[in-house]
Amino acid sequence: MEIVISNQALKWFKEDIGLTSGDTLRFYTQIYGNSPVQKGYSLAFTVEEPVKVAVSSQMDGILFYIEADDLWFFDGHDLHVEYDEKEDELEYKYVKP
Repeated sequence: MEIVISNQALKWFKEDIGLTSGDTLRFYTQIYGNSPVQKGYSLAFTVEEPVKVAVSSQMDGILFYIEADDLWFFDGHDLHVEYDEKEDELEYKYVKP
């Protein structure tokens, strides 16, 4: 599994969330919502230090990661994070390798 952050999404994280080099952002599972890979669960993010990283990607000194406890959510899919300019929001795509 891998995490792919588009350049536009990285720009959004920097400008809207205020991330800078040295920061760490965790993608985690929420118990409500829906996603294409898990019914009744959705994906969220928070800025926090990692504990047990299962998958990570680093861009401009920012670590994007998923903890081992949340790996089940992805069901073998890669996570692609993109930015939808029209909706002015992030878009998560789950891609089977």
